[in-house]
Amino acid sequence: MDHKNFQCLSLITSRMLKVLICFLPVLMLSADVQISPQVKKSFASLIDSVTSLDDQQKLEQVNQYFNKEIRFISDQLHWNVEDYWATPYESLSAQAGDCEDFSLAKYFTLIKAGMDPEKLRITYVKAVKLRQAHMVLAYYPTPSSEPLVLDNLIPEIKKASKRRDLVPVYSFNASGFWLNKMSGNVRLGGSSRVTMWTEFVQRMSEYDPLELLPKNAVQ
Repeated sequence: MDHKNFQCLSLITSRMLKVLICFLPVLMLSADVQISPQVKKSFASLIDSVTSLDDQQKLEQVNQYFNKEIRFISDQLHWNVEDYWATPYESLSAQAGDCEDFSLAKYFTLIKAGMDPEKLRITYVKAVKLRQAHMVLAYYPTPSSEPLVLDNLIPEIKKASKRRDLVPVYSFNASGFWLNKMSGNVRLGGSSRVTMWTEFVQRMSEYDPLELLPKNAVQ
């Protein structure tokens, strides 16, 4: 190899190394996340700290916690797949996740903290301003109440009527699946029709030491 070609190769290699260094955090996130004892301990402490609070306080504390501890990253960059629903432990260990991960983490934390599971629904929406699909957690004080929306896009918890930027499509929880229509929510059966949910529950049940899953999580 002559001197000119060697310099060219060295330049290319140097540039490739710089690109690799830039993307190293993403590549590390894409690897299997190791769940550390510290993450498990911190998560247990969070649950203990909100268990005695009333519903409104639980919502505020849990929503604030995950919106602060997790930064948004797409599944494509994070896991190198189009769609992956991470467990709360995976999201907290990586300190990253997408909208589904935020919603799932809040959902299971609130249930573990003693909130009635029937008051919570993971809700798929269209984010009007972003022009894309999005997921939030909805809280229903009563079955017929207007829900409150917990979202990673904004820090405040607002009533659904105040979130004109979101158009609900469907929602689900451990016991049911609802289709959102102009006439109201129509229940169409169990949540097992949501494939990603079923897979997520199976993965959670395999290793979750806090027994975070409610009984009969999939019906």
